[in-house]
Amino acid sequence: MSSYTVKLPDVGEGVAEAEIIEWHVHIGDHIDEDDVIVDVMTDKATVELPSPVGGTVSWLGGDIGDTVAVGASLVTIETENQEVPAPSPVEAPENLNLPASTPPADLPPPVADGLAVGEGDRAVPLDASTVAPEPKHAPTAAPAVRARAVHLGVDLGSVNGTGQGGRVLHGDLDKLITRSPARTHPDESVRPRTDQIESVKITGLRRHIAERMSAAKRRIPHFTYVEEIDVTELELLRSALNAERSEHQAKLSILAFLMRGVVGAVSDHPLMNARFDDDAGVVHRHRSVHLGIAVQTARGLMVPVVRDADRRDLWECATELARLSESARSGRIKLDELTGSTITITSLGALGGIVSTPVINAPEVAIVGVNKIVVRPVFVDGLVAPRKVMNLSSSFDHRVIDGADAAAFIQTIRRRLETPALLFLPSDR
Repeated sequence: MSSYTVKLPDVGEGVAEAEIIEWHVHIGDHIDEDDVIVDVMTDKATVELPSPVGGTVSWLGGDIGDTVAVGASLVTIETENQEVPAPSPVEAPENLNLPASTPPADLPPPVADGLAVGEGDRAVPLDASTVAPEPKHAPTAAPAVRARAVHLGVDLGSVNGTGQGGRVLHGDLDKLITRSPARTHPDESVRPRTDQIESVKITGLRRHIAERMSAAKRRIPHFTYVEEIDVTELELLRSALNAERSEHQAKLSILAFLMRGVVGAVSDHPLMNARFDDDAGVVHRHRSVHLGIAVQTARGLMVPVVRDADRRDLWECATELARLSESARSGRIKLDELTGSTITITSLGALGGIVSTPVINAPEVAIVGVNKIVVRPVFVDGLVAPRKVMNLSSSFDHRVIDGADAAAFIQTIRRRLETPALLFLPSDR
């Protein structure tokens, strides 16, 4: 009879390791075949690993947050047709095997007040000459410190003074009362507050995001360009088109229009649709536009990829965006749906604020950030009128993209969004 060991499989091309982010079983649990035993994260995807056999879990190969290599042992399962070996007993230290009434031999004999216990039961008086009396010194402190100690009910003799010559300072009183929260303080202004600290280990997707963001900011010199867009006409068109849609069809969000705007602008500025291999010093320009759309989920930020966005119309962009966003938030998204983007759009929706400084989704060279839509007074044909406006806050890799090129790219997007008919023209790619 042998145990069955589940090893970390190859869960993606080029993936060498994965991080344990959640165990669904514990040692001693009985599981059936195909029960999910663990969630692991590789790159940006979370993968559920099912058990190939049924039985009892006898060993787990790591803790949450640990990284394991492909092929490494994850779980040991004792199958149904064999006995589960009992765990080997842990031998206790020798001094714990003594009777409860017998003190361990290496402990010093008990000492009573004024008496030392020697051999047998005879108590021998301690020689007073061998006991050094503790010196008593009157504590030194400023009058204000003494008055405060009296007010707080603190004996200055119990305070360890840190001032010159052992002088008791106000800070010494503060340390004493902070260490003693149960003390009743007549002085309410110095009553200590309990500081409750919760330590949360950064694991899974959150740790992956932290590593990617750190690498992007460390290696990429970001250049951010902000432009205001008048989306009044675009919002009127969006409302009219959504009114024609049935309740079962995906509604058009501002992101669907922006996707079309980015695709059209990329046709005029192909350098924006690129990935920079800074180790090799090579920029790879892509003909197809694979749009990454940043999506906030309960597990952290994910970037699903709308592939071949340049070949999709407005409604196809909206439908695919809705599908990927739902898959990301529900945790069902696949690894290949989170990789391979060539340019990214990020939006905080109604929380978008006025201006942001998006971090580039390396190894891409550009990211377009959307801020919230607000109504502002704007001059139109010499008259002040309320208009719906929003800012595009976009960042670029300054090693590859010059400031003038970045500005021209965003201005192209602005023209298309402010004249929505241009969004329906085919992109010349």
